[in-house]
Amino acid sequence: MSRVDAIRRRISLPLLLTDEVSVRYASGFAFTDGAVLIGPERAWLITDSRYAEAAAQAVTDMEILVTGAGRTVNAIVRDLAAENRFAQLLAEGDRVSHDEWQKLEKALGVALVPAGGLLAELRACKDEAEVNAILAAQTIAEKALDAVLGLLRPGMTEQETAAELVYHMYKYGSEANAFDPIVVSGPRTSMPHGVPSERAIQAGDFVTMDFGAVYNGYCSDMTRTVAVGGATAEMRRVYDTVLEAQLAGIDAAKPGVTGRAIDAAARDVIAAAGYGEYFGHSFGHSLGLEIHESPNASPSNSKPMPEGAVVSAEPGIYIPGKFGVRIEDMLWLRDGGARNLTTAAKKLTIL
Repeated sequence: MSRVDAIRRRISLPLLLTDEVSVRYASGFAFTDGAVLIGPERAWLITDSRYAEAAAQAVTDMEILVTGAGRTVNAIVRDLAAENRFAQLLAEGDRVSHDEWQKLEKALGVALVPAGGLLAELRACKDEAEVNAILAAQTIAEKALDAVLGLLRPGMTEQETAAELVYHMYKYGSEANAFDPIVVSGPRTSMPHGVPSERAIQAGDFVTMDFGAVYNGYCSDMTRTVAVGGATAEMRRVYDTVLEAQLAGIDAAKPGVTGRAIDAAARDVIAAAGYGEYFGHSFGHSLGLEIHESPNASPSNSKPMPEGAVVSAEPGIYIPGKFGVRIEDMLWLRDGGARNLTTAAKKLTIL
């Protein structure tokens, strides 16, 4: 079933998509400053001359309409609504501001009806083509990690390490960074989202690297914490606790299990080891065309996780002023369990 057909089965009114990510999901084609309109029998992709030829070659289940000569996106949508007698259009109220919504409604001359979480629900369940793109991005990221582990040494700064990760991800085929890489070392590893600094890595440091590549628009996400020169007994104990927690969460991760229950499986391990107060974020988040999607494996999610979700598995312990550890994989929830999309080793690496 095509994306258009899958969307059409879920809507009772024609659906207008203007958000760039939603437009890409529905059409399978990446472009900016356009829209998709899906009616009960026909669907249209509206773009400009920069993308017209490529869209005509890539998109087979939508009619391609091109802006220009005074024909704006809104003007084309307004004309289509009039020609097809669309008195109302579904639109993504969660992807535009209230001001933009009002302006759009006025420009189109039709009533807009919030579509709720329709696209988010569809996007939560990844098919094999989507997972293959995520796997390709992850392969790129793991190649970059291998390269950087061969370079990492005392005296190298966090910023230099982050730059090497970015360079090697691009070298191995990434389209972009899934997000700005996090590289922190020594006592700065206690900051889960620390920004790479000029701090030089020292012998005896933990180094945490959180990064992701992009392939065919889909993101990967992984974190590895390594030790440089050696690790104290406490560092090893914390690392082993985080790994045990991650494995417990992975074991609990299945379609139909609530996000809260998956999170709790990992959180209970960390709490039992005496580090509960040092794990402040959730076990994981979904990802795909965006690095943060829904649903989440978090204490606040009491809903069952859907079949096909791709969710991160990233517990951590962060002790202020000392050090922190995070280990992150990606899981595809299917067939009553979780397929781990990450193959990089997780045993504590000492460089």
